[in-house]
Parts: sequence; C-alpha cells; structure tokens
Amino acid sequence: MLCLLLRGWQAGIECVNYANKDTFNWISVIRLPDFITEKDFEWAIATATKKKKEDFSNVEFFSYDEGLCVQCMHIGSYDDEPATVLQMEKFAIENGYSIDITSERLHHEIYLSDPRKADISKIKTVIRHPIK
Repeated sequence: MLCLLLRGWQAGIECVNYANKDTFNWISVIRLPDFITEKDFEWAIATATKKKKEDFSNVEFFSYDEGLCVQCMHIGSYDDEPATVLQMEKFAIENGYSIDITSERLHHEIYLSDPRKADISKIKTVIRHPIK
C-alpha cells in the first residue's frame, strides 16, 4: 500500500483554517524504504526524467524527524476533519501538551484510502499535529 503524506500550511495563519482550503500549501512526501539510498533516488529521478521526458527537478531526497506529535485516524469526508482535529487538541491539552504548529512543524495528513475508489464515509486519513 502506498501512503502519501502531505505537509500542509497556510501563509500568515498560525493554525489550520479548514474553512479556507484554497489557501493551503502542500508538500507531498512518499515514504521510501530504509534501504533506498540517495544514490538510488538520484538514479530513479534520472531514469524517470529520461523515460517520461518531464522535469522532476523539484523532487528531493530528505529525512524528516517530526518530533513529538499527536495523531488520530480520521474516517470519513475530508470536510469533517475539523471535528477530529478538535478532539486531538483536547486530548493534547488534557495530557499537558499544546499544539506546536510552526513554519518548521506542520500539519500532516497521511492518506490511506484512494478517494476515487472508497466510499466517502470510509476514507481513512491519519491527521498528525506537532505538540510541545
């Protein structure tokens, strides 16, 4: 199963404003197996560029340590995510933490379902927020 992680943010907004989805900026991340090296990655980019005749120069190889986070499996429509986020924030506060979304520590979503194939009420998304 391919999991896609999106790191999202909105310029000039400290938290996530779900009511204004048009202002989201996203970085798509695909988890690679640990045995893939940067050399393997560079070979794959060169091969894809040659075969597809497309520009993949924006694709980069990097490691990311998210640090301490709170996360929850959201099941259902993307439009219903704010209720799950509120539950996550409540959980964090009840356990002595606060949400720590900054320009370096971002809102993350991991998509486990294909929205083109899954019933909207059964779409699974892991929502992850950094905490401190």
